[in-house]
Amino acid sequence: MRSLLADRKRALTASQSGSESTFTTRDTTAPARDGYHIPLRIYAPATPPAGGAPLIVFYHGGGFCLGGLESEELNCRLFASEVGAVVVNVDYRLAPEHPFPAAVNDAWDALKWAAANAASLGTDPSKGFIVGGTSAGGNLAAVTTHLARDEKLIPPVTGFALLIPVLGPPGQEGIAPRYADEIKSYEQNADAPILGIKAVRMFTAAYAPPPTDPLFNVLADPLDTSGLPPLFIQVCGQDPLRDEALVYERVVREEAGGKTRLRVYPGVPHSFWSFAPDWEKSRGFVRDTVEGVKWLLGRGE
Repeated sequence: MRSLLADRKRALTASQSGSESTFTTRDTTAPARDGYHIPLRIYAPATPPAGGAPLIVFYHGGGFCLGGLESEELNCRLFASEVGAVVVNVDYRLAPEHPFPAAVNDAWDALKWAAANAASLGTDPSKGFIVGGTSAGGNLAAVTTHLARDEKLIPPVTGFALLIPVLGPPGQEGIAPRYADEIKSYEQNADAPILGIKAVRMFTAAYAPPPTDPLFNVLADPLDTSGLPPLFIQVCGQDPLRDEALVYERVVREEAGGKTRLRVYPGVPHSFWSFAPDWEKSRGFVRDTVEGVKWLLGRGE
């Protein structure tokens, strides 16, 4: 599975990311709270914008158990080359060797490192400080955005991008009771291709978070989505994770009055673009991701 995912990612990256002359990369590390050094890959536009670039911190997917710096190569390249942002790609520790809360602790420590080192990274966070991630990385992006709000991170996060995110435990367990009945996609998409309910449960068991812990479940009580920055979120229709993402977007928008942009892709499974990189819908998903980040930066409607 790891080899197949890597091959698909390379194919998609090669087909869509453009020339490497438009961006640069370098590897570094950020200190974790326990003395570990979190691997990071920094992407920057080849011609940095005057006065500093926007800053993006991005977390890869893989069910908290798979993936690494190469997993988000495509998005990170495009954010640097087409958005003109400096991107911090975070290689957090993986389960089952490192169960909860290792991943979220690494994600939060890396985000704080990026905030503290914004100037030396060549960025001006007042132009935008975005947190994002795919699938399990979307969970880390949501949780760290909540932490940034609660801990009053300086500079503040100005937007977050959640791509097909995990936002709580499988099914209705641990979800705030007033929303639990809306979570039907685990049953409806139990046997979906790429990611079915058995795989979701396997990954969750390996990561082993307490079902209602807010460092994993952003839909648990007491649910507070007030004061969050603008949200861009992408959701696949044939995905067990579909409904928790739809509920979260609606709560942010309707109950907290937050600014959101939602893109739904009917009839396609979780992470479909990684497995069918030449499909027009896959290309459209990737373009939507770039446009969504631009929207979070205040570019376009």
